[in-house]
Order: sequence, then structure tokens, then C-alpha cells
Amino acid sequence: MRILRRSMLFIPGNSPNMIQNAGILGADSIILDVEDAVSIDEKDSARNLIMHALKEVDFYGCEVVVRVNAPSTAFGEKDLREITPNRPDAFMIPMATEEEIRIADSIISEIEKKEGIEAGSIKMVPIAETAYAVESIADIIKASKRIEAVLLGAEDLTADMEISRTKEGGEIYYARNKIANICKAFKIQAIDTPFADVNDSQGLTEDTLKGKSLGMTGKAAINPRQVDAIHQVYTPTQEEIQYAQSVIEAMNEAKKQGKGVFSFEGKMIDAPIILRAETVIRKAILAGLLNEEAMK
Repeated sequence: MRILRRSMLFIPGNSPNMIQNAGILGADSIILDVEDAVSIDEKDSARNLIMHALKEVDFYGCEVVVRVNAPSTAFGEKDLREITPNRPDAFMIPMATEEEIRIADSIISEIEKKEGIEAGSIKMVPIAETAYAVESIADIIKASKRIEAVLLGAEDLTADMEISRTKEGGEIYYARNKIANICKAFKIQAIDTPFADVNDSQGLTEDTLKGKSLGMTGKAAINPRQVDAIHQVYTPTQEEIQYAQSVIEAMNEAKKQGKGVFSFEGKMIDAPIILRAETVIRKAILAGLLNEEAMK
């Protein structure tokens, strides 16, 4: 895990005020959107605005992702060719297929070489928002080594499947589960679909917990007010951190004594428990709750 992506906040690519303030909204990642959020007649101006922002705006260390139009389209190709020289952290690829990912990877690689940008440094986050993408997500991930996370897009997915989108989310249980499992297999992050009702804070928390219980590692947000609630779910609690630290301390002590198996608080500690403790500590470090020494 290179960075923590508990929250990825969508920002309209044609809103200079929101872009200017995006870095202080508290999200781990911001997504400057030049696709769904921007009408066709505003795409060129939004692209120019994003290019300027990447050079001039202070995002205060926040990851900056640009959601482009489909790479196989004229708009998408222009997005990639003109924005890549300005070095976003990543591109988000809509309606992902293996071919769309390969096209994007090829264009980004070409521009990286031309501009003297470190090869492979600009990452990709495909959106699984069709039935095909959900069923082919492993092949989509294999299409580029740039991919660090996958976002589930439930609105387009349910439209593609001709089913209703509900707050309860039962209709996307399978998609959430499959994407989370495949992403875990490839050791990348699985980002849950946004919760559409920005005024329902309880519903947001419940929906975020559902995603987490299935293996999602973060959640997209469509309003800054959603960020804190998402972080509360995906950030280790002090109790979890303290327990994880105690497990690691007990493990280190057992190693000093030459013990391969040890008990802690009356329970035998095995590899899965140690792995879980290490994951909690790693997330706490990335969230700024612990320093790097905690892993030693």
C-alpha cells in the first residue's frame, strides 16, 4: 500500500473555486472530473482549468487524480495527451475494459518518455461500472502495471444491468464482493461506490460499513461533508492500534525467546492475527496516527 485512499472526493473539473480549495477538504484523494461532471461544450475549458491547477494550485499533499473521458474517444485521448505533462498522480479511467486501459497506458507512456517523467510514475484507477467490467476485472487489472486501485461505479452498473439502485445496496452485493476479492488478490485497493444522498449521514455510515465488511478499502465521495464519516469507518481506532501494537510487541518478545508460537491475553497468536495487526499499524502510519518506528 503506497498511500491511503480511505476517501476519494469527486470535484467538478469546471469549478475553479472547488478546485482551488480541494486540498483543504480533508480527503485522501481528490478526483478532478472532466467526464460525467462536465458537458461536452465545456470539456475543453475544463481540461485547460485542470492543466493550470496541476501547475499552480497547492493541494497540500493530497493525491490528485483526473477522471478523463474514455481513452478511445477524441476527448479522452486529448485529456491524456494534454494533462499528462502536468503530472497528475493518477488518471481515473471510466467504463473500463482491457482495451481502454491499454490505450491509456500507451498514451501515458509516450508522454512520460517525451516529457522526461519517470516511467510508470503516473498511476491508473479504472472504474468498474458495467457488468462486463465486473466479470472481467482481473483481466482489466492485468492490462497495466499502473493500476493501484479499482473504483466500483454502481450507478452505471445498475443501469447497465437494468435494475434499480437502492440505498440498501443489495443489488451490488455481488459486485462489491467480487471487486474487493480480486483487488485483494492483486494487492491493490478496492474503492467503494459513492453514497448518493448527501443529507443522510446515518445511511452513509451504514453503507460505508457494508462495503468495508466485504473487503473494500475506501470509498468515493461526492460531497466534502461525506469525508469525515468515511474516514471514521476506514481509520483504525485507538483501541485497534493499541491492540495491534501489543500483538507486535508480544511477537518480537517471543522471537527473542526463540518461540515460533506464542500466546497473548490467553489466546494463541498465529500468522493471520499478526498480519492483521501489521495492517492496522501500516494504516495508522499512513493516516498520520503513528510514526514509521511503529513497524519496527
